[in-house]
Amino acid sequence: CAWSIERPPGDTAGCTFCHTSSEERCSTCHQRHQFDPKVARHAEQCKTCHWGKDHRDWEAYDIGLHGVVYQVNKWDPKQFDWTKKLADADYVGPTCQYCHMRGGHHNVQRFGTVYTSMGMSMADRGAPIWKEKRDRWVSVCDDCHSPRFAREQLQALDEACKDASLKYRETFKVAEDLIKDGVSDPMPKDLCPDFSGQNHIWSLKIGAYHDGEAYGGKTGESGEFRMSNCTDVERLCFESVGYFQTYIMKGMAHGSWNDATYSDGSFGMDRWLVNVKQDASQARRLAAIEKKVGVTWVPESFWKTGEWLDQLTGPYIVKNHPGKTIFDLCPDPGWLDTHHAPAEEV
Repeated sequence: CAWSIERPPGDTAGCTFCHTSSEERCSTCHQRHQFDPKVARHAEQCKTCHWGKDHRDWEAYDIGLHGVVYQVNKWDPKQFDWTKKLADADYVGPTCQYCHMRGGHHNVQRFGTVYTSMGMSMADRGAPIWKEKRDRWVSVCDDCHSPRFAREQLQALDEACKDASLKYRETFKVAEDLIKDGVSDPMPKDLCPDFSGQNHIWSLKIGAYHDGEAYGGKTGESGEFRMSNCTDVERLCFESVGYFQTYIMKGMAHGSWNDATYSDGSFGMDRWLVNVKQDASQARRLAAIEKKVGVTWVPESFWKTGEWLDQLTGPYIVKNHPGKTIFDLCPDPGWLDTHHAPAEEV
């Protein structure tokens, strides 16, 4: 994503600790100097990577019902016998591994419910394409609960995600209208070059949703989520979906009512929607006043350049490789190439 691609290495050191070879190494979970399955079965093994503002898995589990059972019983071998395989385990409560790697299956996504980018993408959760995954998810719960209980929990998760999507769409619509009406400060064209070395495309227009040059770029070119050097409204939109909406999905999935509602879940999305509306109202009133008194708005130069901005990938490419983009400089852009793909291919 742009918030990591465009930044200097020191800025995203925390990202690269997980999003590099650690994702593919057995020793990440089994520990290099022990490599003992008993160690890999502890929930804490997932904690190093699976926590934080935009992938709040550990926190949701840890303060949820199952996590509390785990924390107060994990020292008792009668309750958690780590010598047993996951398929044979007689645990008093589920660990991350028991649910997501049931039977020792190492494809953890297999036991999800719907592919929605950790809850950030809207989907028809009840569509037939997801039936097999959802039935498998319920079957894991059936180890300890009744099938009816599991289905009810899944329905509650669906309803929470549906309500979150209502706020998602309304929040983004307010921001979108500011861009289309030309009263967002700054507009995409007034920012320093994006991570590819081109003019910015509005960061909230992702993939096939980009349908007009009002957002910068051409129809079919994609924006990239970012949370820096952009309007406060854009940042709030990013945090609403990238943080709070994921809290709702992960909180409901892990039995963490605090994450789903009180902490920064549904209450957080409420708060950010109000802030976006208030910022939009102020921007429109200021634009009306400027028009009435004859003030011509000129964006501040600090959006274009600065000591920190000069270290980003885009300005570096423009300065050192005039006329080139990151796609020209990468011999095989691979997954980065969606930036230029036609909308129907994204």
